[in-house]
Amino acid sequence: MSAISPPVLSAPRQTSLFVNGYFPRRRVVVLVVGLLGGVLLAYLWKASLADDDIGFNTANTVLGHNAHNTPISSIASGILFAFVTGVAGSFTACNVAVFGAVGPLLGQADSRRARVLETLKPVGWMALGTMAVSAVYGFMVGLVGKHMPQYSNKKSHGLSPRALQSMIAFGTVGMVMVVCGIAALGLIRDPMAPLARRFPHAPLIVMGMLIGLFLVGRPYPLFHDMFRHAANTHNPFYGALAFALQSIGNSLVMALLFLLISVGLRGRVQRWLSENPARISILTAVAFLIAGGFNIAYWDLRVAHGLNYIWFPTAPWN
Repeated sequence: MSAISPPVLSAPRQTSLFVNGYFPRRRVVVLVVGLLGGVLLAYLWKASLADDDIGFNTANTVLGHNAHNTPISSIASGILFAFVTGVAGSFTACNVAVFGAVGPLLGQADSRRARVLETLKPVGWMALGTMAVSAVYGFMVGLVGKHMPQYSNKKSHGLSPRALQSMIAFGTVGMVMVVCGIAALGLIRDPMAPLARRFPHAPLIVMGMLIGLFLVGRPYPLFHDMFRHAANTHNPFYGALAFALQSIGNSLVMALLFLLISVGLRGRVQRWLSENPARISILTAVAFLIAGGFNIAYWDLRVAHGLNYIWFPTAPWN
């Protein structure tokens, strides 16, 4: 009588770049911690730290003059302004999702050259999605001009069209990121699975498109200066180029930071993650949940609190 062979257990199935099929045991705990982390960050976040202390100072140093108070005199200076402000505006709480989502995808190649190439690939796919959204929006700004909602500061019920656009854009981005975080934990079906089956890099492009929507919604003064200049030129091709360059400046900073992590640490983080693939799911999910929770809490709940519609806790320094 032949012995009965033990059943062969198949490895968990990866459905997209962000859902590897290896899920942690305490998934609900990770979910709650990630969302609470986003709400806590929204409570603690001080916009002037990123906008004034980092953004303005960086742009002023590179341009050699006060970036906010000096008018953009020409299309050539506008192109330079767009790229510099894109670099200066990279340091925001929203970009935490980028590091969590792309970090586990960085390669474990042995040579420095190979690590550089494997690091730049995911950043390149994300940059493609970011520039696509930014260029389309910039084209619309140049075409429609002063009739764009973001150009208006007229208020109705305490809200200007510009503020309302920010709430809608960031709220949408936040909801998508929360869904991606829940899917990374295996609590719901992976919404990107059908697309990823045909186009494996599609999740990175979608991630880039979400980053592009930051530009649509963010009322950062230097971005608004660029917006107004593009609208006043009534040149849709200049608007598309300028907004795409802002995204390139943002992507450049992310690429440099990823290179420092990948090359500087010589793959230690990647090896630690590969020892237990569930760690990748935790890192990806927490990053998405923190960024998504932050967007919803900061741009919707905190703004609604400022208009006395709801209550939301406010830090003493805000």
